[in-house]
Amino acid sequence: MAAYSERIPVLVTSQEKALIAKMAQDAHMSMGEFLRRAASSFRPSEDEQMLEGMIDQMLKTTAQANAAIDDALSFVEASNKRITGLESGRMY
Repeated sequence: MAAYSERIPVLVTSQEKALIAKMAQDAHMSMGEFLRRAASSFRPSEDEQMLEGMIDQMLKTTAQANAAIDDALSFVEASNKRITGLESGRMY
C-alpha cells in the first residue's frame, strides 16, 4: 500500500461532505480512499467523446423523426383533401 504524504485541500458544502461520507461508508471505504478512486476513474476526454457521440445520434434520430412526422402530416393533409372531395360530390 502506498504511503500517502500529500494533501489536497478541497472545500465542499456540508451537504456535499455528508453525501461523500455516505457514499464512502456505503462502499466500505474511507472518504480519502473513496475520493482517490473517484478522481482516478474520472476521464473527461472519454466522457466528452461519449457525450458527443450520444448528441450526434440524438440529432440524427431527431431529424429522422421530424421527417417521419412531416411525411405523416402530408399524408393526412392529402387524405383530408380526398375525403373533402368525395364528400362534396355526395348529395345529402
